[in-house]
Amino acid sequence: MNGDTEPNGALCGLRVVDLTTILMGPLATRMLADHGADVIRVEAPGGETFLNSPPAKSQSMNAIALNAHRNKRSVALDLKSEEGAAAMAELIASADVFVSNMRAAALTRLGLDAATLRARHPNLIHCVANGYGSDGPYADRAAYDDAIQAISGLAALQQRITGEPQYAPAVLADKVCSLHIVQAVMAAVIHRERGGTGQAIEVPMFETIAAFNLIEHHGGQIFEPPEGDVGYPRVLNPNRKPYRCADGWAALLPYTQANWEVFFDFVGRTELLDDPRFATHPARIANSEALYAILDEVAPSRTVAEWMEFCHANSIPANPVLDLAELADDEHIAAVDLMPVLEHPTEGSYRAVRDAIRYDATPTRLRRHAPRPGQDTAEVLAELGWDDARIAPLLP
Repeated sequence: MNGDTEPNGALCGLRVVDLTTILMGPLATRMLADHGADVIRVEAPGGETFLNSPPAKSQSMNAIALNAHRNKRSVALDLKSEEGAAAMAELIASADVFVSNMRAAALTRLGLDAATLRARHPNLIHCVANGYGSDGPYADRAAYDDAIQAISGLAALQQRITGEPQYAPAVLADKVCSLHIVQAVMAAVIHRERGGTGQAIEVPMFETIAAFNLIEHHGGQIFEPPEGDVGYPRVLNPNRKPYRCADGWAALLPYTQANWEVFFDFVGRTELLDDPRFATHPARIANSEALYAILDEVAPSRTVAEWMEFCHANSIPANPVLDLAELADDEHIAAVDLMPVLEHPTEGSYRAVRDAIRYDATPTRLRRHAPRPGQDTAEVLAELGWDDARIAPLLP
């Protein structure tokens, strides 16, 4: 990642007006910005409360902000004021894409709903990331990651294993929906570039995560009438877990027929090669709880290093269990420079997390560090033709 302010990337020339908060929307627009889009983040004067949570050195510039808002410019506007609304209208007129996670009623009050904006700007791509689809009975409900994990079936998957529902220890719904926002916007951009017009896009969290969960877990319920229960047995298995080895923990995952043959031989359990429960892939899936119990039983017989040597030599997927705090010291992470140390102009040294995808023609790179709230208000409004006298009242 370079500190180069020259435009670059596959989306160079695309302007995105970003009216999103928390993480789902900002992460999506960050990905667009990493690919070269000119993302203008519009935020309320004073910044966003979410970005004041620790750790942080200064207001609205916490650890999440430094990576979620890089490559963007920040404009602070009071959208309820006459001048703030006027500035927003001109920004949108200059934009290719508008992204928001405000509820429908709030967007309508501000005149920022799809019907209003697309009537004025038919080529605008208007993307709303909301909690629930607008034509369903839950459309007006508040939605945050935990609530979506609960209603989408994600939390209950853990209940099938332990007896109690549990949230994933990550804002999984937000981050998965971020990816869908990017996919949707890019598809709409391609459509427009091929001679189409703009369009309204809706990315509802509930439906998106429900569909995400059903891919492998729909099970027998996919058929009408049902042929069995929901759930993928190999995954809904209390013995599918990191295994305690002689000196630590590791993921051990023999998977193919060849993997299991060499594994049973290595641990001295060759009699299992003829066990009908484990003789074929479908049989191993159906009996995965018993099969993984064997992994749990034999794992302590070797150190993590011994397991890694054996598994890697035999193309068996395996890795040591690393804490997040250990990632920066991992030799592969270091070699690919996933977490470079950069120097922010006001926040000092920090570890960025670069976009992991590599492109040989349109690489992603750092063009701008995360801006302080409203940092670029004067610059952006001047680009729209506003003079200093008109800009001054909008500055802190």
